[in-house]
Amino acid sequence: MLNRKIFDSLETWYKGDRAKAPLLDGARQVGKTTTIREFARRHYKHFIEINFVKRKSAKKAFDGDLDTHTIIMNLSAMGYGPFVKGETLVFFDEIQDCPGARTAIKFLMEEHEYDFIESGSLLGINYKGGEDEEEEEQQKQAQEDEDDIVASYPVGFEERINMYPLDFEEFLWAVGITQEVIDTLKECYVKRTPVPALIHEQMMKYFRQYLVVGGMPEAVQKFVTDEDFQKVVSIQKSIVDSYRDDISKYAGKEKVLVKRVFDAIPSQLAKKDKRYVLADLEKGASRRKYADPTQWLIDAGDAYYSFNTTEFKLPFSTTENRKLYKLFLVDTGLLTYMSLPKMQFQVMNGDIHINEGALTENFIAGELVKKGIPLHYYDRQSKQELDFIYKWETGIAVLEVKSGEEFKDHKSLDAILRNSPDKVSRAMVFCRENLFVEDKITYYPLYMAMFL
Repeated sequence: MLNRKIFDSLETWYKGDRAKAPLLDGARQVGKTTTIREFARRHYKHFIEINFVKRKSAKKAFDGDLDTHTIIMNLSAMGYGPFVKGETLVFFDEIQDCPGARTAIKFLMEEHEYDFIESGSLLGINYKGGEDEEEEEQQKQAQEDEDDIVASYPVGFEERINMYPLDFEEFLWAVGITQEVIDTLKECYVKRTPVPALIHEQMMKYFRQYLVVGGMPEAVQKFVTDEDFQKVVSIQKSIVDSYRDDISKYAGKEKVLVKRVFDAIPSQLAKKDKRYVLADLEKGASRRKYADPTQWLIDAGDAYYSFNTTEFKLPFSTTENRKLYKLFLVDTGLLTYMSLPKMQFQVMNGDIHINEGALTENFIAGELVKKGIPLHYYDRQSKQELDFIYKWETGIAVLEVKSGEEFKDHKSLDAILRNSPDKVSRAMVFCRENLFVEDKITYYPLYMAMFL
């Protein structure tokens, strides 16, 4: 069983008053179900798992009255149980397929005879187009019915927790790196002192493994167990295929456009500026046409936006240009699989430089997102370009990603430090090299992004 940081959030909930039901939200196959099962094993005598996709008939338990007694009686009649007050955790899995169950959470938590926890994917997806007029009308009616239910969702009775693929620190736990080593790295990060040479060399090796394996739990577990990259690749293929299947199933009329956006992410990130350009997808492509399909991927958790800001000042929302953006994939291992098929060995051994910038920048983006940091990049008429900027303390943190040997070539960062030194609270370059400080810039090894 992989150790995940999300257990800390669930432990905090368990030790509290448990007045709200945790709702684990995230992309497919990031480990939500496995995590909840393990959490239940640790704390409850009785665990009842209800998956509304695998057993669609379970939805009928929520068709009538939504009081605890009626719902538990209905579920018991379907064979679920035993329900023992004070000793039972009830798990609603794939909650997005049963809006009635989500509505019922309010009443179940108010009466609080049992503990409840939810998980779901595609929770932000609220439209599905039809393929013809008849189906479209059916979809419209279904959406209206669902909107009535959504309006009564249990605001104030859910605690939404975002879940992501394993970050790099969790990956290190998985491959057996001791906490003592990680603490040593953290101390170097905080004090801004070089990492012992041998440890640095080993961490860069693990970092390259992470670029290939990524953080999807099944892929990580297979790598830890078998150390067979071909089996890892097979799992990654299955995950990417499942994402495409979800697009076909849930995106309706938009599915062709959504797939087009999704499949183009690797090639868009491979460009020097990594900006997503719709004109590369088709001649005359417009933001209006592709806004919803792109947002579908964001809502599904499959990708992350990084929006452009044209002014180097806070708050970024006042100068954010949502017509200019980058799209990062939810997992760098999946990006490696999609962009560099059959070249995983070269990536792991540092023998490839093509697309490496895309992989490292995607890695940094993922580490920031997992820490709740919104993604923005700075680009002022292509004269000054900064990979990531975010609020830090009273100013702006600037983070540049350099995958190659010319990691000291950062003219835009130099210009910002020269022209707006009072606005920069932190200047960083993440690169292959060991940690050092020079001219107000801290150069961190790439793997230290886990401590941001």
